[in-house]
Amino acid sequence: MEYRYLGNSGFKVPALGFGAGTFGGKGPLFSAWGDTDVEEAKRLVGICLDVGANLFDTADVYSDGASEAILGAALKGRRERAIISTKLTLRAGDGPNDVGASRHHLIGGVERALKRLGTDYIDLLQLHHFDAMTPVEQVMSTLDDLVRAGKVRYLGASNFSGWQLMKSQAAADTHGYSRFVANQAYYSLIGRDYEWELMPLGRDQGVGAVVWSPLGWGRLTGRIRRGQPLPQGSRLHETADFAPPVDGERLYRVIDALEAVAAETGRTIPQIALNWLLTRPTVSTVLIGARNEAQLRDNLGAAGWTLGAAALARLDAASAVTPPYPYYPYWNGMFAERNPPPVPFNLATEPQA
Repeated sequence: MEYRYLGNSGFKVPALGFGAGTFGGKGPLFSAWGDTDVEEAKRLVGICLDVGANLFDTADVYSDGASEAILGAALKGRRERAIISTKLTLRAGDGPNDVGASRHHLIGGVERALKRLGTDYIDLLQLHHFDAMTPVEQVMSTLDDLVRAGKVRYLGASNFSGWQLMKSQAAADTHGYSRFVANQAYYSLIGRDYEWELMPLGRDQGVGAVVWSPLGWGRLTGRIRRGQPLPQGSRLHETADFAPPVDGERLYRVIDALEAVAAETGRTIPQIALNWLLTRPTVSTVLIGARNEAQLRDNLGAAGWTLGAAALARLDAASAVTPPYPYYPYWNGMFAERNPPPVPFNLATEPQA
């Protein structure tokens, strides 16, 4: 397994991590993505650890906390081999303070997460969304306290806009608090909005992308094909309302390109979609999910090789969209001399202080 720096933290994570949102099966559809129990989780976690995909991502709201509890049980006796990532701030209870990034909720949420996970520290704690009702100075101060207490080692944001992430970084810099080094963001061949603002920000600020839903909310698994009905048992109809929207013709254009590259390379469609992401600037790790061993092993096959230039160009062209103002002039070269496009963030090739 290839390991990459998590932003400019100096900490390395695997190119592929495992999303444990399918563990549990409790709660509403949005929080219960699967029904993997402890025994099956132990097996899937073991497969990941054996190949070095040792980052496991979860959240307090996944299956009402059951995802964290099952992940903790699956890692019992092998915690030191794993990197645990979890998230807070979405509503996790019925009380008026069971939501957001207040000092009350962050400290209590971390304590509950540690208990469910069966560990005394979280490797990467991410805020699931920006809390506009809590001053960023309080948020970053609380997160810094958690880092200094040894309960959290690294910090990340998720689903933040560019200005929200930058405002948080500025508060941290002003007061000497720990900064965000990770940005868990939606990014896929059919969802390239990350590139417009968050990718250049990540390059500038040393924030590595932790990619969620890299297969476009299940649309790039190979089960959808032009002119063919969805297969029986598909959950895509159930989850469509939660998925980021995508134009139908663009979706099929990308799928057509994936099929062509798959035929040329002998790789599966999911492997190609995942491998494309691994070539993108600022991407530290891509989170794969799986409900069974076959899915997991196929997704893990996305690492350890690189698509050729022709294949990458084909996928880029099929998935391209015109960015909105003010990003469009930036990308079409009008200001290229003063604003060069972002390049991969890699400390190994960066001048060291």
